Parts: sequence; structure tokens; C-alpha cells
Amino acid sequence: METQKLYYEDSFLREFPAEVLSCEAAGGVWKVVLDQTAFYPEGGGQGADHGVLKTPAGEVPVTDVHEKNGAVVHTCTAPLEPGTVVTGVLDWVRRFDHMQQHSGEHIISGILCRLYHCDNVGFHLGAETVTIDYNTEITWEQALEAERLANEAVWADREVEISYPSPEELAALDYRSKKELTGQVRIVEFPEADRCACCGTHVERAGQVGLIKVLSCQKFREGVRMEILCGARALRYLGETYDQARAVGQRLSVKPLEIQGAVERLEEELSAAKVRVADLEQTAFAAIAAGQAGRGNVLLFQSPMRPDSLRRLADAVGKACGGLAAVFSGEEEHWSYALVRADGADIASLVKELNQTLHGRGGGRNGFAQGSVQAARGEIQRFFER
Repeated sequence: METQKLYYEDSFLREFPAEVLSCEAAGGVWKVVLDQTAFYPEGGGQGADHGVLKTPAGEVPVTDVHEKNGAVVHTCTAPLEPGTVVTGVLDWVRRFDHMQQHSGEHIISGILCRLYHCDNVGFHLGAETVTIDYNTEITWEQALEAERLANEAVWADREVEISYPSPEELAALDYRSKKELTGQVRIVEFPEADRCACCGTHVERAGQVGLIKVLSCQKFREGVRMEILCGARALRYLGETYDQARAVGQRLSVKPLEIQGAVERLEEELSAAKVRVADLEQTAFAAIAAGQAGRGNVLLFQSPMRPDSLRRLADAVGKACGGLAAVFSGEEEHWSYALVRADGADIASLVKELNQTLHGRGGGRNGFAQGSVQAARGEIQRFFER
């Protein structure tokens, strides 16, 4: 029982009539086979089409599609009686998005493989981005050059050519393929960009891809993994990126293209401020420690501070008091702590009891421990007054 695959005859077909050939229940859904369909089944890294099957009684959503032994099986949320005539309606936004992403991948992969003698060894059209794996190292500069050439191919707007060459013609043809092929081979060609064996759906002209943008190119196994966006996805991403850049620029009183320089200046100012704060903390910690000199065990409460600052204060107080320095920083019932024994004695048992009693977590050794507790200030004081 084979299904006539209308998506190969016209990838822009959005509605079609069909007859239900079979319908089988399968764990809360129904597997429906039609005599013909424009719903593309999941395969080759491209997701399945979604949509509805319209009947006189109403609409039945199609939530997944796959192919089995030549039959295209539609996963539906309700049963359909064999012999019923339906009208299939695709989720066109999803289908056209998939065609833009898949076609854009063809264009940039064809260019990359030609320029850098690599192979496309992995492709995934995800809900957010498209990832492509290549088996050769590609630099960021090379990726951007491929992006430039890919967009030039898009703007040239050449017609996509699809053919089914004979075995003799195929043997003489230079084309890309990720695996050894048997039977009838479908060749998809984007002139001056790519020629590849592929069973997916594509745009009719390169210009319908709209835009190709490379987001990342990272080392992966023996080659790289590239992340791209095409068409409407790329436009949305760049629009959102610009909106954020514009908002940041307004905060920094600079134009979007001047943000990097402004951020670098802020980083320099922040580094200088951190050095100044560290100097001031050192002076303040020395004064606090001096006030605890020779007092033995000491419990101190401070306003919230960074973990490193808390550790340095506890260390200074511990050396001055000659006993246990327990320093807590925070407010209400959220406190970070640092414990220091001046003699370096084991502190593990104290930390364990502290965490159990005050709902804390943390640990340490050799006279030092650091962590946090969820307890009121009075509870902490009572624990150390025992």
C-alpha cells in the first residue's frame, strides 16, 4: 500500500484531497494512511509536517508523519473511517520554515564542501536553530566567507533544479551524498551553490530562502559543528539582537555599533573599582579583626558580601581572636558563612552539626569551612552559645 507523494510533485501545495485507506489505533492516537498526501514525513534531519485533515464532521489534527514501506503514515488525534474523503491542510508556516532552513543548509554546505573539501556528516533541523556537522576544521573567518557567498547565491535567485537521473547519468554526475545510495536517486541542485542527493522539501527559487546567518562554528569531533538560521528565523533573530543592542546602547549612551568599545571601557572601570574595593576591604577587615584580638571564639554578622571577601574576613578575625571565628554574611534567613579555627584543628564535626541544625550546606577541612544556612539570626546565635 503506497502513498502518492504530492510533496515531491509540488512542494508549495498547501491543501489536497485524499481518501483514507486505513486507520489503526496506537496508544491513544490513530495511524492514518491516505492514497495521496502533501504531508512530508520526518526524515533526513527534517521534521514532519503538521496540520489537519478536514472531514464533513470536523477537523482532525495531524501531529506527526512518518514513512513505512512506501506508505506515508499520519499520526492523528482521532480516528477516520477508511473510504472517507478528506481535505489535507498543512501548517504552512511550519512547512515553509522547514523549506527555508533545509534549502539554506544546502546552499551553505555546498559552498563549504567545495571551498574546503569537507563533507556534511550531520544535519538537524531543530525547533530553534539548524546544526550541521562537517568533518574538516573550519575557522570563523572561513565560515563568514561561506555565509557571504551563500547569501550572494540567495540574492541571485536562481531556480532550484530537481532531477531523477538514470544510473548511467548519476555515475557521471558530481554530487554530494552522506551515504551510499541504491535505487532511484533524487538530485536537488541550487545552481552555482550545491548539487546533492536529497529526499527533503525545498523552495522553488534560491531567493525564497531570504537570508542565511551563521551563528557559531565550534570544534566537534574531527571537524566542526556549525549553527545557522535562515529566512524568517534569521530575520527574527537579528531583529531581537538589534533590539537588545539598541536597548543596551541607550543605557550606555552610545549607538548599537559602538557598544563593544563602551563595554570595554566599563570593564576597565570595573577592574579598577575591584582593585580599589579589595584595598578598602583589606583595611576594613584589619580594623574588624583588631577589635576581636585575643577574645577567643567570635561570632560576627555582616551585610552580604562575596564568598572570597567573607573568607578573607574570617581568616583575618581567626588569626586575631585566637579561637573559632564564625562570620556570617547575609540578611533575614539567608546567610553565607565562613568558619576559621586559629589552631587549624579539624572542623568537620562542627560543620556537620551546623548544617543539620540550621538547614545548611557546605564543608571544609584543616581549620576552615565555608557554606550557607537557611536560619534566622537568633537561631545562629543560639547554636554558638551552647
